[in-house]
Amino acid sequence: MKEKSIIESHLVPELETPIRLQEYGVGIFKTLPTKSGFKKAIKKELIFVNDTIGTTALFIKGGETITLYQVNELPKAIDKLKVPLKVHYEDDFLAVIEKPPGVVVSGNSFVTIYNALPQNLQKSTQPDAIRPTPIHRLDYPTSGLLLIGKTSSSIRILSKLFENKEIRKAYYAISIGKMESEDEINLPLENKKAITQFKVEQTVISERFEFLNLVQLFPITGRKHQLRKHLFSIGNPILGDREYHLKDKLLKGKGLYLHANSLQFTHPFTQEKLIITSELPKKFKKIFP
Repeated sequence: MKEKSIIESHLVPELETPIRLQEYGVGIFKTLPTKSGFKKAIKKELIFVNDTIGTTALFIKGGETITLYQVNELPKAIDKLKVPLKVHYEDDFLAVIEKPPGVVVSGNSFVTIYNALPQNLQKSTQPDAIRPTPIHRLDYPTSGLLLIGKTSSSIRILSKLFENKEIRKAYYAISIGKMESEDEINLPLENKKAITQFKVEQTVISERFEFLNLVQLFPITGRKHQLRKHLFSIGNPILGDREYHLKDKLLKGKGLYLHANSLQFTHPFTQEKLIITSELPKKFKKIFP
C-alpha cells in the first residue's frame, strides 16, 4: 500500500518576472538539490503548487506555495490492523472520528489512530490527497472527537485555524471534590500562557470522594495535559487520572474520565458551519444517568 506525505514546503516571494517551475525550483528543497532531481519529481507528480500538481510548463509568479511529497510504502502488516473507529463526519477534505481511550494518536507504536485511519476513512479524490492525518492530539487515556485532514491543503488550513483559535473544542470530565459552579483557570504551563474555562453541570455526593462533578471544559489554549493539570491545580483532579491525583483519591481500573465531546468550526472549503458532538461514554452515565 502506498501513500503520499509532505517532505518540505516553500513559499515563493514576490518575483519581478515569472519563471518556469522547473527553473525556479532548483535548490529550494534541501532534499532535492539538483535540477534533474527536481524535474524527475515533477514527472512523478510529487511537486504541488497551491495544492495542484505542478508541470514543467507552469510559470511561477510569486506568492505560491510549492510542496514536495514523497511516496511511502506502508508495511503490509498495517492491512491487518483492526481498530474500528466511529466516523462522525467525513467528506473529501476532512473527517471527524471518535478516538477510543487507551490508543495513542500517533507515534512509534503499531496500534495508533494514524495507522488505523486508512481502514476507516474513504480515500479523497482531490488532486492533493494524502494519507489521512490527525490535526491535533488527544492524550492516550482520553476519548472523544479528533479532527482529521485528508488533503495537504486541508491539513495546512485546519492547522492554521487551530493556531488562530478558530476551532472551538469542548470536553466533559468528572472531577473530584467541591467546585465553584463556573470559573476560569489562568495558570501558565511550561512558562506559556494557559487558560481553561469550566462549568459544573451536575454534582453528586460520593462516599469515597465526597463530591463528584460533571464539568464541561473549554480550553482557550492548547498546552500538553492542560485540562488535567489545571483541574489538579485547583484541587479538583479528574477521576481516574493516574498522573495528577490526590493522595488516596485515585480510582483504578476505570480509566480517565475525560472526553472530547464537541468541535465547532467553519468548513474551510464549503464554508458550512459545523458543530459535531459526541455522546458521553457509558462509564460517565453510570455516575450521571
